[in-house]
Amino acid sequence: MTLTDAAGLCGVLLILVAYAAAAAGKLDPQRPASLAANLVGAGLILLSLAKDFNLSAAAMEGAWALVSLAGLVRIGWKRLRR
Repeated sequence: MTLTDAAGLCGVLLILVAYAAAAAGKLDPQRPASLAANLVGAGLILLSLAKDFNLSAAAMEGAWALVSLAGLVRIGWKRLRR
């Protein structure tokens, strides 16, 4: 297993754990911890795709990262406005 493979698997695990925790009601999907887990997870998967590129997977993970980042920016913006 290469380092990029390991990074991708860690990213998948991070996203799945966050999703399972949200589905079980243990983690609010709109809170920073969940959004950060999704952003980091997607970033790790994108890193793994740098070695073995797959356009559809890169598009999915890029979108996943952007949605997570947008949520974090929204939270940050709300905190700044207070």
